Amino acid sequence: MKQFLAGLLAATVLSVGAAGTATAADIKPAIIYDLGGKFDKSFNEAAYEGAERFKKDTGTEYRDFEIQSDAQREQALRRFARAGNSPIIAMSFAQATALEKVAKDFPDIKFAIIDSVVDLPNVRSITFKEEEGSYLVGILAAMKSETGKVGFVGGMDIPLIRKFSCGYKGGVKSVKADDTVFENMTGTTGAAWNDPVRGGELAKAQLDQGADVVFHAAGGTGIGVLQAVADAGKYGIGVDSNQNGLHPGHVLTSMVKRVDNAVYQAFEDAKNDKWTNGTVVLGLKEDGVGYAMDENNADLVTDAMKAAADKAKADIIAGTLQVHDFSTDSACPY
Repeated sequence: MKQFLAGLLAATVLSVGAAGTATAADIKPAIIYDLGGKFDKSFNEAAYEGAERFKKDTGTEYRDFEIQSDAQREQALRRFARAGNSPIIAMSFAQATALEKVAKDFPDIKFAIIDSVVDLPNVRSITFKEEEGSYLVGILAAMKSETGKVGFVGGMDIPLIRKFSCGYKGGVKSVKADDTVFENMTGTTGAAWNDPVRGGELAKAQLDQGADVVFHAAGGTGIGVLQAVADAGKYGIGVDSNQNGLHPGHVLTSMVKRVDNAVYQAFEDAKNDKWTNGTVVLGLKEDGVGYAMDENNADLVTDAMKAAADKAKADIIAGTLQVHDFSTDSACPY
């Protein structure tokens, strides 16, 4: 992790020791989770796990806050900045506007944001190639499906989630071009990340149409998706964190997004006086995304399935296979 971040960031190391700035010896890190909370079993929880691992490894305490409304984003950022916390990590693209305002007002504080780009000299922007990991789980879904019909349930209908969906479709279609991919988004507001009842309803509707594998990229809403799929005796695919253990035997795999490593690295770089600003893009090559294998799904993924996914992974890393990124043109060719 340390090596690839150093290679990806060609930016000037920010100075430390100014008023309000934590030094390498006494950093005061903080995280602001987005809607859904830090125990969403998905995106936010991955950040929490990275912070907890850093605390365990270094003995460094951190502060965190779970917002309950859109207005609290800027309030929380300012509160932590005034208290001298640094680095402060803002979870989610939805915090970009607030972060840009606050980072300008506190130029000596280090900030990081996940899933968005804020171009300021004291901000590290961390994004992921979600389409690459989703392509791999799409291959697994198509090879596991007996009906030739699979599903996708997204959270908030935004380009970021369309990246997951499009990559997934690409993986499915690479195995069986005629397979059907059902797709539903939960909503258009932040509430879409924390509605497991609605997630279960959408998954059930897809199952009723014949889907036997359903992938979710919906934060806390996805808990309902996985529950509905397990209740039906079919297969779900988790997201962000490894969710294989939520319903052992019914979660085919999880498209992991290593937010935990990104948070850990940000804290570590600040502690070791190696902080850099700029944009970090994490894909398969950087081990920023992938699919999860453990004792919970070892019997579900055959050697042939794993070989196919690993072959695609190698081709993507080598550049011989290009996975379309929905965010580049707001279109999906698959």
